[in-house]
Amino acid sequence: MQEELEAVDWYNQRAQATKDQQLRRILEHNRDEEIEHAIMGLEYLRRVNKVFDEQMRIYLFSKGDITEVEEDAERAGKTP
Repeated sequence: MQEELEAVDWYNQRAQATKDQQLRRILEHNRDEEIEHAIMGLEYLRRVNKVFDEQMRIYLFSKGDITEVEEDAERAGKTP
């Protein structure tokens, strides 16, 4: 997971730094592929680890301020 996220950052930095539009599109494509890999890893963790599953269900795709989402989850007894 860490390596995938580092690769996302690496490609993103280089895409932002280049003036060559074709190279930028290639780097952005590669960055997005690494994002896909990272998300696949997160989904695997969600499927095999109860705590990841619980936490993802609280935070992912939530609306509003993230710290308020946490406070709401704590009040509802959904966090450890």
